Amino acid sequence: MFETVLVANRGEIAVRVIRTLRRLGIRSVAVYSDADAGARHVREADTAVRLGPAAARESYLNIEKVLDAAARTGSQAIHPGYGFLSENAQFAAACERASVAFLGPSARAIEVMGDKITAKNAVAAFDVPVVPGIAKPGLTDDDLVAAAGDIGYPVLIKPSAGGGGKGMHLVDEPSRLREALLRARREAASSFGDDTLFLERFVLRPRHIEVQVLADSHGNVVHLGERECSLQRRHQKVIEEAPSPLLDPQTRARIGAAACNTARSVDYLGAGTVEFIVSADRPDEFFFMEMNTRLQVEHPVTEAITGLDLVEWQLRVAAGEKLTVAQDDIQLRGHAIEARIYAEDPARGFLPTGGEVLQVVEPAGVRVDSSLLAGTAVGSDYDPMLSKVIAHGADRDEALALLDRALAHTAVLGVQTNVEFLRFLLSDDRVRSGDLDTALLEERLPDFAPLPAPDDVLAAGGLYRQWALALRAKGDLWAAPTGWRVGGVVAPVRTAMSTPLRTETVLVWGPPEAAEVQVGAGEIASASVQVEPDRMSVTLNGLRRDYRWAEAGRHFWIADERGTWLLREAEEQKIHRAAGERQAEILSPMPGNVIAVQAESGSEVAEGDVVVVVEAMKMEHSLSAPAAGQVEVLVSVGDQVKVDQVLARIKDQES
Repeated sequence: MFETVLVANRGEIAVRVIRTLRRLGIRSVAVYSDADAGARHVREADTAVRLGPAAARESYLNIEKVLDAAARTGSQAIHPGYGFLSENAQFAAACERASVAFLGPSARAIEVMGDKITAKNAVAAFDVPVVPGIAKPGLTDDDLVAAAGDIGYPVLIKPSAGGGGKGMHLVDEPSRLREALLRARREAASSFGDDTLFLERFVLRPRHIEVQVLADSHGNVVHLGERECSLQRRHQKVIEEAPSPLLDPQTRARIGAAACNTARSVDYLGAGTVEFIVSADRPDEFFFMEMNTRLQVEHPVTEAITGLDLVEWQLRVAAGEKLTVAQDDIQLRGHAIEARIYAEDPARGFLPTGGEVLQVVEPAGVRVDSSLLAGTAVGSDYDPMLSKVIAHGADRDEALALLDRALAHTAVLGVQTNVEFLRFLLSDDRVRSGDLDTALLEERLPDFAPLPAPDDVLAAGGLYRQWALALRAKGDLWAAPTGWRVGGVVAPVRTAMSTPLRTETVLVWGPPEAAEVQVGAGEIASASVQVEPDRMSVTLNGLRRDYRWAEAGRHFWIADERGTWLLREAEEQKIHRAAGERQAEILSPMPGNVIAVQAESGSEVAEGDVVVVVEAMKMEHSLSAPAAGQVEVLVSVGDQVKVDQVLARIKDQES
């Protein structure tokens, strides 16, 4: 077994790999960019090496720097995690030349399966069924447009060089195909350095089912059951589970055998995942989509139902050991479900968010794979996934209940996340019954509405402000906010507590340990508050509630089992308009980079015209004019922008 292993990744996967290395007594080496100098994976490793600036191409994607870090630390093996260099054939070959074990398959296997066109042809030779489509090297946009009619709409554009949903676009009518191809090529080139595309027929009511395989260097290949990954948006998975509620034992055996044949087609070594598309209407029919030649984000659900540590087995087979389990030895026990915590705002179309993590609340009793620490800066340089919560129960109903309860005790104060939407999704009748398909999440999104801050939360905000004022006035009787002064009673402390969904005036009389509070026109309640460094207890009319809290400037985050809310002391909002003129602003919905400006300052635009395109987390977001008029563009291509930064203004000449 290896003595020192370098983890060529970051975030929760690096933390997770280091956990297994520590258990096995193997020295761990972390690498980091300048943006991650204080990150959790750096702190938890035995040693760490700086790679370079925040940009991935100058740090995590720089093969020469990673191999130099391995040499300097005496690392005998490199674990690539997922993303970055994990499916880079050049990196695998470079590791072999440097006599460093790559914890993954051969460069040839990565190259074959990394090119989705070559992969389809390779597995078809091993009798693995593939989706109808056109997949040949060098296809031009004209070739793809010409073939689409024969394939039949809707069609799915896919990049040959990568996955993760980047560069994938569903097109349901011919008039939209060329525009979608242009966008897909840009995203593919940005994410993978290769803009080669191909087309597949889009299977109606598709379910995304993948099979975990494990192979050694002695010719043994086994599968560890399947995972259901149909709950996704923009081809990015959100909730995964194992086993799938769709498959019967006979189909499970057939799809598992097809996955093993896929691995054999490239002499696969290590842990890998074969992805299939299955129609919800015909669950006995499945088609090969692609093979991910690495560990998957959702691997914990497979570990939960099999009892195997996949990272440990990656180490063992790379060290030349034989698998100690045969196919008949593998038993699937119970049910496991995983939810991904993203820095994103579901109410704004899942746009990435960011900020500084002020406090982390993670549940007990379930598995949590996390990269989070208080003080972590969440920006636009890397993927927005922050952590994963994994629940394992005796059956699917128990696993669902455990996961929902765990998410109720999950909060990332300081950064907007998707936790509330995850709980909304888990409560859906179709999700609970297992009637899934890849369109379900997008269909339910219009029904999602964030919970407005309840009265007790707004009251807690006002009471906290009263406590803070009392603390600042400590020792100064005349400054203490008691509500009493020489000569009589003064007015209560008045605070306008604002959230994105609600603004209310909160009135507080008296000291924080014995106060009265009123929210809006509601009843006056007797109240008290006790504030500790990471939590706060508020009693209203004898009913106590405990909250987690964090403060940053005028912003105040508060969370309990119902949700997380961002409060602030609302200021008077004034709108100034020039006579006879109205202005509409285009704001950046996320931190990112301006990659295109499609209108010149002074030109006329129509409502809905794209003005600026912002890229964040390797995804493009087109921002359109909210009204017709003359545009004033305030940014240029290459500019870094912040959340809610004004990118352009539209001047409407109507009075």
